Amino acid sequence: MKSGYNKEPIVTIQGWEHEAWSGYEAIGNTVREAISGKSKSKTVVVVECYPGVRQEEILAGLSAAWTPALIIKAEDAALEPGEIDRKVERYMTDDRVFGYMTPFRMEECYDADKLQQLRDDIDAAASGVVVVIGFGATLVTSGDVLLYADLARWEIQQRYRAKTYSNWRTNIVETDILRLYKRGFFFEWRMADRLKKTLLGGIDYYLDTNAADAPKMVSREALFAGLAQTVSQPFRLVPYFDPGVWGGTWLEANIDLPKRNHPYAWGFDGVPEENSLYFQYGALRLELPSINLVFFESIKLLGDKVYSRFGAEFPIRFDFLDTIGGQKLSLQVHPTTEYIREQFGMPYTQDESYYILEAVPGAEVYLGLQDNVDSEQMMTDLRKAQQGDFTFPAEKYVNVYPAAKHDHFLIPAGTVHCSGEGCMVLEISATPYIFTFKLWDWDRLGLDGKPRPVHVDHGEKVIQWERTTEWAKSCVGRIELVAEGEGWKEERTGLHDLEFIETRRHWFSAPVRHEANGSVHMLNLIEGEEATVESPDGAFEPFVIRYAETFIVPASVAAYTIRPSGPSVGRTIGTIKAFVRA
Repeated sequence: MKSGYNKEPIVTIQGWEHEAWSGYEAIGNTVREAISGKSKSKTVVVVECYPGVRQEEILAGLSAAWTPALIIKAEDAALEPGEIDRKVERYMTDDRVFGYMTPFRMEECYDADKLQQLRDDIDAAASGVVVVIGFGATLVTSGDVLLYADLARWEIQQRYRAKTYSNWRTNIVETDILRLYKRGFFFEWRMADRLKKTLLGGIDYYLDTNAADAPKMVSREALFAGLAQTVSQPFRLVPYFDPGVWGGTWLEANIDLPKRNHPYAWGFDGVPEENSLYFQYGALRLELPSINLVFFESIKLLGDKVYSRFGAEFPIRFDFLDTIGGQKLSLQVHPTTEYIREQFGMPYTQDESYYILEAVPGAEVYLGLQDNVDSEQMMTDLRKAQQGDFTFPAEKYVNVYPAAKHDHFLIPAGTVHCSGEGCMVLEISATPYIFTFKLWDWDRLGLDGKPRPVHVDHGEKVIQWERTTEWAKSCVGRIELVAEGEGWKEERTGLHDLEFIETRRHWFSAPVRHEANGSVHMLNLIEGEEATVESPDGAFEPFVIRYAETFIVPASVAAYTIRPSGPSVGRTIGTIKAFVRA
C-alpha cells in the first residue's frame, strides 16, 4: 500500500507566535532588548550549550547585534582532555559499541580554581555586555540573561559523520562512528541531560541550533507552553531514516525517501530519546529533542504508574526494519535484565517483538533454537565463523518461520532471533535500543568496509538455551480476541508474558473508543490509508494519521476515539497499540 506518510509532522502551538524569533539578527535584537531591560552598566549573558552545538557560530551571530565587552569561554576551565579521558576510561571499555552508563555531573569535569578565575574576570569587567558560552557555562555564573542552546541527537550524529564535531574534551583522535556515538551515549549525553533537567525551567530563552546559520529561538514561557500543549493531545515525532548493509526497498518506495548510495535499513519514528519534535509558532518551526518532553512533562505524558516505575524515561519504542529486497539482519540476541544492569548500567533490557507490516512471498523470521541443540558446538561454530574461515549453519541451530503481513513475533530478551529477507518489520520494543549482541553477520562487511561488531562472548552469557522449537512456537501468532462490537474488534497480540509491554490490535470500520487506564499509548496505523483520532469531549483538535505512521497519545488524554477517515471511510482498517501493563 502506497503511504501518504508525513515526514515532517508538526505540533501547532497556539498563542505564542510573538515569543518566537528566527535568524541571528532577530535573536540578537531580542537579547539586546532583554539586556536593556536590566538597566545595568554591566550585563552578563550566559549561553549554556548541549555538546555538539556550534559555539563560534553563535558568538559571531550574536556579536553582529551587539559587541560584547568580554567573551568568556567556559570550557577554558574544564579539566584537560587527558584528565577527562582518564576519568571516563573504565566506563568506555575497549569495545566499539558498548560502554557503561556514567554517573558524572558537569562540575566533576571542571577545575574549581579555573572557574573562580573566570568569575574574577567577569567581576573585573567594568561595564558592557559579558558573554559566557560553553557546555558548562552555567558553572561559571547564571548571569543576567540565560540562553540554552540545544540540538537533536540525530543532528549530533550527522556532525560526527561529517567530521564537523568529535567528542567533548578528549585527546583521542577518533574516526569510528560507533566509538564516537558510544562516548556520546554513555558519557556526554547523560551528563548534559542531568544539567539540562536542572536548568531549563530557569532559562530566559531556548535556542534551536540544528540548522547551520539558521537559529530559532523562543522564550521559556513559549517553550513550556508548547510542552504543556503537546501532552494534552495526540502527536507524532519527527522521523529519520538510515541506510544499512541489509537494507531493503520498501521504505524508499513507500515513504518517498531520497535515493541513497545504500538502501534504507532503519526508520525511527517512535524513539523519544533520539527523535525530535517540531513546534510550529506561527511561521516559525522550532526543532527540539523529544526527550525534553519526557523530562519536563513526565507524569502527564507517561502516567503516574509508568512514571513511578520508570521515572522520566519513555519505556516503549517503535521503529522500522526493512529487508524487502534486502538481506537478513544479523543473527542476534539481547541481554537479560540482570546482565544489562551489571554490564552496562541499564535498569531494564531490550525486550522486543516483530510486527510484520508488509511481507513478500518467501519472507522469514529466525526465532528460537532448534530442539536438542548442542550449546558447546553452536558456540564453537560461532567462534569459528567469527574468524572468517567458516560459514555458520544458522538453520542447523535456529528455527525459521514463514512471515506474512500482520504476523506478530514475540522476542523476549535472551531469545536468538533475526528478521530474514522479505519483511517490513514494525519493531515494538522496550526502549533500550543499542544493546544487540550480534552472533553471526552472514560473512559481510558494514557500509564502512569494516566487519560489523560481533559479540559472541556477550551472547553466550545471555542465550536462554531452553527456548527451543516448542517454546518458540508459543511466540508466533498468539492472537486472542479481547472484545468486539458493531464495526470493530480488539485483539491481544502480545507481548510475551516475560515482557512489560501489552499490544492490542483493533480492526474497525466504525469509531473505536480507547481508554488510557494510566499509561501512555504508542500506536501505528497498520492497515488503511487514513484515520482520525478525536476527543469525545472536544479536548483536542481532530488528529489525522496515515498508513504506517506512529503516534503517541499521552496518559493525560483519558479517552479518545479512532475512526476511518478520508479514503478509508467505509473500509476496515487497523491499528496496533502498545502500553505498559498494570
